[in-house]
Amino acid sequence: MIGKKRMKMVRQLESKKHRLETGLFVAEGPKVVGDLLAHYPAVMLACTQAWASAHPAAPAKEILVVGEDELRQMSFLQHPQQVLATFHIPKHEESMEHAICSVGTRLCLALDGVQDPGNVGTIIRIADWFGIDTVFCSIDTADAYSPKVVQATMGSIARVTVVPTDLAALIDHLPQGTPVYGTLLDGASLYDTPLSQQGLLVMGNEGNGLSDAIRSRVTHRLLIPPYPVGQSTAESLNVAIATAICCAEFRRRIGQ
Repeated sequence: MIGKKRMKMVRQLESKKHRLETGLFVAEGPKVVGDLLAHYPAVMLACTQAWASAHPAAPAKEILVVGEDELRQMSFLQHPQQVLATFHIPKHEESMEHAICSVGTRLCLALDGVQDPGNVGTIIRIADWFGIDTVFCSIDTADAYSPKVVQATMGSIARVTVVPTDLAALIDHLPQGTPVYGTLLDGASLYDTPLSQQGLLVMGNEGNGLSDAIRSRVTHRLLIPPYPVGQSTAESLNVAIATAICCAEFRRRIGQ
């Protein structure tokens, strides 16, 4: 049995204000919760008896066995999936020096005003697939720990460090010569441009692309060319799809 006060506390975590006040976020479903539990213990875990019986040693400060109706009242999903848990938001606010080191030694992603939670979550999942362990997010990018983003990551939020930051300031502090890649309609073909093993790949807003501040700081302007060239095609690609294409080409080219 779970009380109305506890249900209200969980539902309030849909709000960024309450996530910041409590330092907690919500995850749902066996896949997402399971991946997170492999890295962090849950603060509170509400689950069906079937899930509890299958996971007797689940690391959680508090485990509540609930009925389907109670789980449905707490859930943010149309069809709740056996388990819901709250976790502490990881402290990923890196120092500028650490951030610069990350970009200087490996390929990192940055999101400039990406506002759709589904896109942000999918991009985090793409980063995980292609071995990119750090994603920097501008302040106006959708919060990585909102329920919709967490769900869209399908558990990858457990393995990818997401850092909210001032992207322009980050780029300005990078050592001279550090490549900053950005996708732009006036860029050179992704498939003809030399790519490096380290640097920053910046993906822009769904409707407007890269902001003026970031556009002016891009050192390597990339274009994913349509096919066939010269034929009328879609106006643009979804930002998550464009991210996957770029990451795949980076990994194909450099082999790591």
